[in-house]
Amino acid sequence: MNFWPSLPHMLRPRIGQMARAEYDGKQIATEQSLAQTVAPEGEPRRAIRAVDIVKEFETEIGIRRVLNGVSFEVASGERLAILGRNGAGKSTLIQILSGLQIATSGTVERGLRMSWPLALAGGFEGELTGYDNIRFITRIYDVPFRETYGFIEDFTELGQQLHIPVRYYSSGMTMRLAFALSLAIDFECYLIDEVILVGDKRFQIKCHDELFGKRQDRAMILAIHSNDIVKTFCTSALVLKAGRGRVFQDLDLACNIYSSL
Repeated sequence: MNFWPSLPHMLRPRIGQMARAEYDGKQIATEQSLAQTVAPEGEPRRAIRAVDIVKEFETEIGIRRVLNGVSFEVASGERLAILGRNGAGKSTLIQILSGLQIATSGTVERGLRMSWPLALAGGFEGELTGYDNIRFITRIYDVPFRETYGFIEDFTELGQQLHIPVRYYSSGMTMRLAFALSLAIDFECYLIDEVILVGDKRFQIKCHDELFGKRQDRAMILAIHSNDIVKTFCTSALVLKAGRGRVFQDLDLACNIYSSL
């Protein structure tokens, strides 16, 4: 069973800590200590920082640059929406932040304990039960199993289904388990790639309350299409177009620009 290759960066906290990227002909660490970044008050400002992110893909018609020098910062309690048309690079950027993809150049500084993309199910081992997958992840993150399992059992409402192999789960059951596991670990910043609510209407309300109600103090980075969610829950927005990105504090302006793309 080869589980490790399918794990995103956040599920491999001790692997690749000094992974390096080529940028302007120099080798720079993709993870730098934020202890040297000091706020005016004299205390470190802990944040997620993307600095000059470039991502290129080789295609049959040549190299396509999806992201071209994208930079932003998200500190604790801040919520950044990522807006752009389909193919603008929103999901690619989320995957780079999580470590699922490597940027062609640029750096990601992870000063907050960051989740994998919310509801990501790619890290589950299908032959293991939901129970065993939970136990495995809790060991990786060194969090108490009983407390974590109790939360997931109550939140997912899967009952005895947690004791059968995940490969027998429906897509909805898998999403419930992945969503609950993301919330069960005490992350300081949540990555969200369009999936915010899963399941039926009642379960969606439950997801909403957990994510936006009980975790108001957490940072979030959301690749999203809904202007209503942006205006209601976000503090800033990154608009992507033709590989370039610009951060707006004025959410109405950001949504108007996005709607005109």
